[in-house]
Amino acid sequence: MGELRFVRMGFGDEAVDYQVAWDEQRRVHAARFADEVPDTVILLEHPPVYTAGRRTEDSERPLDGTPVIDVDRGGKITWHGPGQLVGYPIQKLPRPVDVVAHVRRLEEALIRTCAEFGLETTRVEGRSGVWVLGDPVERRPALGGLSLDFDPRLHDEEFDPRLNGPEYAPSNAGQRREDRKIAAIGIRVAKGVTMHGFALNVNPDNKWFDKIIPCGIRDAGVASLANELGRDVTIQEVLPVVERHLKDVLENADLRPRAVEKAPAAVGTSGA
Repeated sequence: MGELRFVRMGFGDEAVDYQVAWDEQRRVHAARFADEVPDTVILLEHPPVYTAGRRTEDSERPLDGTPVIDVDRGGKITWHGPGQLVGYPIQKLPRPVDVVAHVRRLEEALIRTCAEFGLETTRVEGRSGVWVLGDPVERRPALGGLSLDFDPRLHDEEFDPRLNGPEYAPSNAGQRREDRKIAAIGIRVAKGVTMHGFALNVNPDNKWFDKIIPCGIRDAGVASLANELGRDVTIQEVLPVVERHLKDVLENADLRPRAVEKAPAAVGTSGA
């Protein structure tokens, strides 16, 4: 693919309202479809906002009625806000579009970014995004004085951590030594061009995630670079590293259309 363009839209006191950024995504998306601009990554910070992808269930939204913006990306509900680096890669992909391959490339760039800061992260099968793995179940501390055998999350598919105390909160997953997501990914592809993208937790207040069921996942939590490394990490420190790894992964990707398997020809029978 050709050279990737980066647009730093706004951070800190100039954080970009979600609707403003969404409108700009759509403008750049139309321009990329028309080949008026190159592949572009918009990078920014948002003021606090909850956004819900198309698969979000009512039970995963804030219980107190906090407003949520419904968006046209895949995935479920998440939070964006200060201390989180958000990226919207707007790329033209060959058709039929391989959405999974696009997601894997974004994950790879973020895994490399975390590694450069000294944090080992990985993918979790069946769950998109970038994860910090917890301890094996048998080595995790007991919750609320209960042994793991009585952990209600193991037996109740509708278990709601928001109603069961801070020991179950997504923001405390690191203390529980559970798997925790450090970067969420949710995308949309329209007319062969990608929209939306990733959110990397650099140094946010992760308690914002405690109002929702982040990404619809009830048995894991959230992480940040600052908390995992035990030191202050800033958006400005992470920004050039993310750009470098996105550039390396996306510009050097061997973009191929999704393989389409042909259905076997029907075998007809005729009566005598």
